[in-house]
Amino acid sequence: MALEGRRVLFISYNGMLDPLGQSQVIPYLRGLAKHGVWFTLLSFERAQAFSSDGLSRCEDLRRQLASEHIEWHWLRYHQTPSLPATIYDVLAGIVYAAKLVRQNRIEMVHARAQIAATIAWALKMMFGLKLIFDVRGLMAEEYVDAGRWTKGGIPYRLTKTMERRSFAAADGVVTLTQKIWPIIKDWDGLRGREVAHEVIPCCTDLDLFEFRAEDRRRRRAELDLGDRFTVVYSGSIDGWYLTEEMADFFACLLRQQPDAHLLWLTPNRHERIRYMMRERGIDPVSYTVMAAARNEVPAYLAASDAGLAFIKPCFSKLASSPTKNAEYLACGLPIIINGGIGDSAASLEGAGIAVVVNEFTEREYDKAVTNIRSLIGDPGQVRHRAREVARRFFDLHSVGVDGYARLYQAVLALDQTAVRQKRKRLDA
Repeated sequence: MALEGRRVLFISYNGMLDPLGQSQVIPYLRGLAKHGVWFTLLSFERAQAFSSDGLSRCEDLRRQLASEHIEWHWLRYHQTPSLPATIYDVLAGIVYAAKLVRQNRIEMVHARAQIAATIAWALKMMFGLKLIFDVRGLMAEEYVDAGRWTKGGIPYRLTKTMERRSFAAADGVVTLTQKIWPIIKDWDGLRGREVAHEVIPCCTDLDLFEFRAEDRRRRRAELDLGDRFTVVYSGSIDGWYLTEEMADFFACLLRQQPDAHLLWLTPNRHERIRYMMRERGIDPVSYTVMAAARNEVPAYLAASDAGLAFIKPCFSKLASSPTKNAEYLACGLPIIINGGIGDSAASLEGAGIAVVVNEFTEREYDKAVTNIRSLIGDPGQVRHRAREVARRFFDLHSVGVDGYARLYQAVLALDQTAVRQKRKRLDA
C-alpha cells in the first residue's frame, strides 16, 4: 500500500528546537515525507522557543519543514507545577490538535510517548482516527525507578490509566527494544489483542555521524592527544547516566595505561566533573571536559578510540535504546557499556564491538579495560566493524524510516469494518 498523499498528525511532547527533537523526530519525518506522507507536526516547545532568537529559529525551521511537506505547529510547554502543568498541556493539545485534524483532513495520528498518546487517544474518541502509539520508554516506571514517584501515587496511577487507554485504542505500537515487547503486550489494553508492531531503536544519521580521518587528525591536534588511547563520553551527566561509575572505570584504565585520556563531551556542569576527577586523584592532563555543538560531535567522536556509557540498570531501562551507542558505533568506536539496558548488551557484545560491564566493581572494570584494549588491536578493522554494526542495527533510513513505513502501511491498510468494530468496543 503506497503512502503517497496519506495525511498523518505527529504529536511530540518534546520540542523541535531540543536536541532530541532534532535527532529523533525531524529526521524520521523527513524520511517518511519522501515516501509521500503529508505530515502535520504538533510539538510542545520550551521557553527558549518564545524568545526573539527562538521565534526566529522556529520560523526558519517552519519554512524548511514546509518545503518538505511537513506543516509544523507548536504550543508552549509548561513544566511547573508538574502534574497541573502537564494536564493543562494535554487539554490545550487536544483542543489545538482537533482543529488540525479537521483543517488538514487527518486520517492517522502518530503519538510519540505517553503524554502525546493521551492527546491522540482523545482524538481517536472524537474522530475515529487510526492511532500509532510510539512507546519511547516506560514513563511511570521510569519516574518510580528514579525515585520521583511512588508506585500507586496519583501521578503514577493517572499515567498508567491513560497509558492503558492508549494501548487499548492503538492500531500500531512501536517499541525501542525486542526485550520489552513480550512484557508490555501482556499489559492491560494490549493483552489478547493483535496490533501492528515494529521494534525501531533510536537510530542515527550515518551521513552525519561517521569516521573521517581528517576530523580525527584535526581534533586530536586541537586537544593535544598525541597517540594517547582516548575514551569519550558524549551527553548529559548524572540522572540515568552513572557519572561516578564512569569516572571509577577511567581510574582503573589509568592504572593499566597511565597515558590514557577521557574526553567528557557534555553541555554543562563541567565543574561537577572536575570536582569528581579531583576526588579520584586524576590529573587534569588526563581528561578534557567541554561542550560541542551537535554538528561538531562526530569529529570529536572520530578523535577518540572507544565510547563509554554506563546507565542505571533497572526495569524501566529494558525499554531503552541509548542514542549515544548508535552515534559511537557510526563513528567507528567500540563501546564500553553495562548490562541490563534494552537490547544493547546481547546484540552488540555478540557482534564483537562492545565490552559489557555486569557489575560496578574494580575487578569488573579491570577486566573491561583488558578486553577493550584487546578489542582495538587493529583500529582500522574495528572501525569498519563498528560502522557495519551501526548500519545493521541503527541506520536512520534502512532501520528507522523503513520500519516506520512498514508500520504506516500496515495500520493504514486496516479493514474499515474492523476499525468500526474496534471503535464500538472502545466506546462500550
